[in-house]
Amino acid sequence: MKEKKADIIAVAKAARVSASTVSRSFNHPELVKAATRKKIDVAVRRLGYIRNRAAQTIHGIRGGTIGLIVPTVDHAIFAELIQSFSENVEEQGFTILLASHGYRLEREYAIARKMLEHRVDGMALIGLEHSDDTYGLLQQQNTPTVLLWNYSDDAPMPCVGSDNYLAGHLIGEHVVRLGHRSIAAVFPPISGNDRALQRLSGVEDALAARGLKIAESWRLETPYSVSAAKEKVAGLISFPRRPTAIICGNDVLAWGALHALRRAGVSVPGDVTITGIGDFHGSKDFEPSLTTVRIPARTIGSKAARLIVTLISKESASESGELVSPELLMRSTSGPVR
Repeated sequence: MKEKKADIIAVAKAARVSASTVSRSFNHPELVKAATRKKIDVAVRRLGYIRNRAAQTIHGIRGGTIGLIVPTVDHAIFAELIQSFSENVEEQGFTILLASHGYRLEREYAIARKMLEHRVDGMALIGLEHSDDTYGLLQQQNTPTVLLWNYSDDAPMPCVGSDNYLAGHLIGEHVVRLGHRSIAAVFPPISGNDRALQRLSGVEDALAARGLKIAESWRLETPYSVSAAKEKVAGLISFPRRPTAIICGNDVLAWGALHALRRAGVSVPGDVTITGIGDFHGSKDFEPSLTTVRIPARTIGSKAARLIVTLISKESASESGELVSPELLMRSTSGPVR
């Protein structure tokens, strides 16, 4: 005969507390003494007890889950953000339901619907560019939602993020100040990616202020991939005339560019300056270390986590979000034009 699964009554009996105390320990742990929570946890582990979230949702109790939809989990681009967001919501009694849409906004809408069917308590989306259907769905369902990574004063929902236009402008100004006039750009596709579009716009405006423009043949588009960027840059420098600076839309693409130049025997920054955006793990440790703009992913993740929990608990209905400023980090891959 199949053994009956443990229920909340069995946990309460094993921990020698009331069933209401067990329930309170799950839903409002801050109201239960640490020693009591520990006894309950021991009982839960020993009995293999699993809470019935579906039943809780029917009775109006929060499910304790926040949906997080990101463009991709294939690369390290959003790894720090996901980790920080997850850790911080967990500290406040929530867990995340994670999915990626592959930069397809219609797929993001379908995923959002499925998450709402699972009765998530709130949603977190990357960037400000989403389909009207996705925005409409979340507003119709009155779902607490936070937009991460980008910040705008006129965003349709509370957002916590950096200013990607400013990040691009900072790196563009830096390269121009070094005296570079022959400048190439390696960026990801901008369709469905407002972060890349804003960064590129910032770079172009910084160059335009000095009367400069990136030649069409030097505007390279490639997926977020070290190998793809390496191949693109290898082709770029194979011609007799080459740029003295290559501005990359993020650090992953800059890593690929550095590999291509090293393989071709091109000196960095002696012959070519390379810059990135993001300040990912490893960028500082490259040889030479990468000049980039720090987008503080962990800070964005932690602040966004606190905001979404505040919105879910209805502690504040007037939260509009927070800007986390980017920072130029001048390292060894950028130098004055020779």
